[in-house]
Amino acid sequence: MRFLSLFSGIEAASVAWGPLGWECVAVSEIEPFPNAVLQHHYPSVPNLGDVTKITEDDIKALGPIDLVVFGSPCQDLSVAGRREGIKGEQSRLFFSAIRIIEWARKHNGCRLALWENVPGAFSTNKGRDFAVVVEQMAGLRDVEVPEYGWGTEGAALGDDAMLEWSVLDAQWFGVAQRRRRVFAIADFRDWASRPPILLERHSLRGDTPPSREPRKEAAGDAGASVKSTGNVGHRKLTFESYKNDETASTVMARDHKGHTDLVVAYGMPGNWIGRKPENGGNSTQFMHEVAPAQTAADKHGVVTLTPEQPQCWRVYGTDGVSPAMQSGEGRGNAIFQASQVRRLTPVECERLQGFPDFYSQIPWRNKPAEECPNGHRYKALGNSMAVPVMRWIGQQIDRVCND
Repeated sequence: MRFLSLFSGIEAASVAWGPLGWECVAVSEIEPFPNAVLQHHYPSVPNLGDVTKITEDDIKALGPIDLVVFGSPCQDLSVAGRREGIKGEQSRLFFSAIRIIEWARKHNGCRLALWENVPGAFSTNKGRDFAVVVEQMAGLRDVEVPEYGWGTEGAALGDDAMLEWSVLDAQWFGVAQRRRRVFAIADFRDWASRPPILLERHSLRGDTPPSREPRKEAAGDAGASVKSTGNVGHRKLTFESYKNDETASTVMARDHKGHTDLVVAYGMPGNWIGRKPENGGNSTQFMHEVAPAQTAADKHGVVTLTPEQPQCWRVYGTDGVSPAMQSGEGRGNAIFQASQVRRLTPVECERLQGFPDFYSQIPWRNKPAEECPNGHRYKALGNSMAVPVMRWIGQQIDRVCND
């Protein structure tokens, strides 16, 4: 498979699909740091730059293209964003991608187009924005919003393509991050002779809860179920204690000294830290064993509980919070361990997205990779796609299209 990647970021598609033997014919990215990551890892792959300036001749010159993948900007579609809809300043770049796909079909034999975005795309402008996505990708007109909304998956048949869409959560594909994204794939060719790509039964696509078998160290004391209540940002919360649980390794810092064998991690939205509840937040509760979805803006926290200290600490206030957190400059990833605070490392964020360790640590602005600024790495990783989800989609495409 030969694919063209638009809005490439740090190229989760290539990390996911390279092991499948797929070839990236070109990328398209304009941000300086992601561009540097692309140049570092894929120096022979041309970067077409701004999608609004790509020409028909640019696409024609790329040769055969089987698939175009694009995660167009989501700021105007996100529940946490401006909610201006698909015609907002950033999200309207979707239409530039559609134009490029049309050229790839005309000149390069393109069969498939894969779009990734936030589930908020289903609800902006009362669902009308996703109707536009369906119209543009399938080749339909005047698509009506379903009476009860778009749900989480579906299909449409148009003049141009068979379109499937589904919401997939990264936590079911091997990473400890709750990251729900909508994927829509259009097949412009012989879709009738193949099984579905995205609409597999849940049991076949990884939507199976991870094991909750107790660790051997905890088996000796069954005990009663223990619950603790804590005050995080003055939010009253109840959560299970450490007994009979496993901690996802990507959330826990493997290189952090002082952890015991029995530790439970609870994901915490980054904008809880140093913020009163009346000022809002991205959630109302801890997320057991998974991290909240990474974004370019939020760097989330993890509260860890051990057998010695099965209690929760206050995040807003003076208890267990460093001066940096109090001043607000430390609103970012943090792990609370024995009343100590530290940020999650970029490597841990790479693991949450399924990237290789140190993938985003590159030489930058005449400085060695060891001095690569963490802020750029956090932002680039938050903007990227979850690699294991993309790999599963690639495997599905191989399975149903190449038999």
